[in-house]
Amino acid sequence: MDDRGGSFVAVRRISQGLERGGDYHTTSAEVVAGSAAWIGKGLSCVCAQRRESDARPSFDLTPVQEECLQKLQRRVDVPYDSSNPEHQEALQALWDVSFPEEELHGLISEQWKEMGWQGKDPSTDFRGGGFISLENLLFFARTYPKAFQDLLQKREGDRALWEYPFAVAGVNITFMLIQMLDLEAVKPRTMSGAVFCKLLSENEMAFDILYCITFKLMDQQWLSMHASYMDFNAVMKSTRRQLERELLLEDITRLEDMPSYSLLS
Repeated sequence: MDDRGGSFVAVRRISQGLERGGDYHTTSAEVVAGSAAWIGKGLSCVCAQRRESDARPSFDLTPVQEECLQKLQRRVDVPYDSSNPEHQEALQALWDVSFPEEELHGLISEQWKEMGWQGKDPSTDFRGGGFISLENLLFFARTYPKAFQDLLQKREGDRALWEYPFAVAGVNITFMLIQMLDLEAVKPRTMSGAVFCKLLSENEMAFDILYCITFKLMDQQWLSMHASYMDFNAVMKSTRRQLERELLLEDITRLEDMPSYSLLS
């Protein structure tokens, strides 16, 4: 994994990049273990191995699509910086919208564990997704508050005794989408990546919306598979396959047309 790699911890339910333009390819079969903290525990950051060659063709983009892709790539390139006031404000905002009735006692606090971060300092978990992973969580909380709270509080379905940690699972989802859509390549090299670029040119927030869809879809897969923490990688693989199928449906002209978008209602 690259230097943005992350990891996460299982949560027992109680009451609640690759070089852009390089010749590397990620498939769902190439998921490898993340940090040593998860070796032997069955749950790891979803991350990619590099391969020596890639014979796939690239897909040409219109000037508008290329501009939108480059703008998104600039967001992807921004690491989380705990000394950056903008990043600090976004992290505080995430807490405020997640737990509006509970005051946060500091950006480094044991309280963060309530949200599913692995320690008292969330910045250590953002390495796997960068600042955009925080933006994704904040967008989800503000745009689809009920769906966000349902996932955060694990309100739906017959939950496992050992649940996936909400916040760091979210960072893994950001990372998985970056890899699935091949966002670190100059041009998309998969059909699903090319379709996404078209959707992105129609809606600059397409990545954030797709993130929300993916999080709900992942949770649905988790429940349907009766998964526990050792099954997280299998759930992520299943989620990715379903997303790729839906993006290639003939009648998808916007993200709201994807069947899984209805999960956000």
